[in-house]
Amino acid sequence: MRIIRFKEENSKKIQVGAVTEKEEIFGLPFESVLQLFQKAESENTEPFHFIQEIIKERSPISSSLKNVELLVPIEISEVWASGVTYQKSREARNYEATEGKLDANTFYDKVYDAKRPEIFLKATGQRTVGPHDEVYLRSDSNWQVPEPELGLVLNRKGKVIGYTIGNDMSCRDIEGENPLYLPQAKIWKNSCSVGPAIRLAETVEDPYEFQINCRIIRDGEKVFEDYAKVNQLKRTLNELVDYLKKDNEIFDGTIFLTGTCIVPPNNFTLKQGDIIEIEILGIGTLSNLVKQPSGELTISYK
Repeated sequence: MRIIRFKEENSKKIQVGAVTEKEEIFGLPFESVLQLFQKAESENTEPFHFIQEIIKERSPISSSLKNVELLVPIEISEVWASGVTYQKSREARNYEATEGKLDANTFYDKVYDAKRPEIFLKATGQRTVGPHDEVYLRSDSNWQVPEPELGLVLNRKGKVIGYTIGNDMSCRDIEGENPLYLPQAKIWKNSCSVGPAIRLAETVEDPYEFQINCRIIRDGEKVFEDYAKVNQLKRTLNELVDYLKKDNEIFDGTIFLTGTCIVPPNNFTLKQGDIIEIEILGIGTLSNLVKQPSGELTISYK
């Protein structure tokens, strides 16, 4: 079972819904997804069983999943992310750090093998967009890529209550120039997308069996496609969450992106008009249009 947020066709009111395995959508009587999860917790029951009791007395809405306007699937306060958690990511970061020479060990090798994982704040809710929204290119970067990732949905206790898809837009040239530039390589307006749904944790037998697929469409043609399974992770999901929680305050609805195992070729960069599609079977497809915002920032040095 999946949870979505969508706009009603006529009133455009934001609605919380449950999507069954038959792809039927049932409206739920909650003002927010956070309220839904909190209500289930207060009744000491898992969200899946809580929702089942609600929808057995209801009929599905007439609209299909393809025809509703989907939103970011939960009211997000923060998006956190972990880096260099896959060998593929380690190789890509080393390529950037050595300017393609790959002639030395780098701090990314140390991060990959270290006990402590790399964890950083990726976005706030205001910087996060949902399905079919535009993701922006950064104006001072010439080498930008999507980073398709499995997202963990956490409650305030750090418990994984669901799984979603995240796109951690990244500037490879800025990060490669200096690791201290990581926040600039990762955080800007519309640099993170999440969606299209939340797969309830109790309905997932083994999250490591999720397969992430990524496609990039340019001028109607597929210019990149790759896939990888989450079981290629260097670390466990619980290990990553434990480090995120340590001496930290976690808010209900926090999204934790777990790193990328899909990297386009080193000569590839996103362009305006590209369409990024990230798919995980059982969650859905997160699709976003790439845009180069007008009014680029001009930086002068004196």
